[in-house]
Amino acid sequence: MNQRDMMRQAQQLQARIAKVQEDLGNEEVEGSVGGGAVTITMTGHLKVTKVHISPDIIDPSDVEMLEELVNSAVNDAVEKAQALAQQRLSAVTGGLRIPGLM
Repeated sequence: MNQRDMMRQAQQLQARIAKVQEDLGNEEVEGSVGGGAVTITMTGHLKVTKVHISPDIIDPSDVEMLEELVNSAVNDAVEKAQALAQQRLSAVTGGLRIPGLM
């Protein structure tokens, strides 16, 4: 394989990676805690698009509990979004870990 072929393949890989990264912005994951009491929806770009809090768990005298549930749901959604990105990028790179991609 000559250098020109290697450069062409690298450019093709770069284009496929860019497409996957762009597509991640259109995919959503949900993080949920408390049996669905708090659900966070976010894109593969880690942008929160929806927050659902069940009215049944809202207790004005225990705001701290609600804050902890929201925090946990966000963390769950972030983990799922990162796993989705890793899965999609691994499919393109063949499992090769490229610095800066995830």
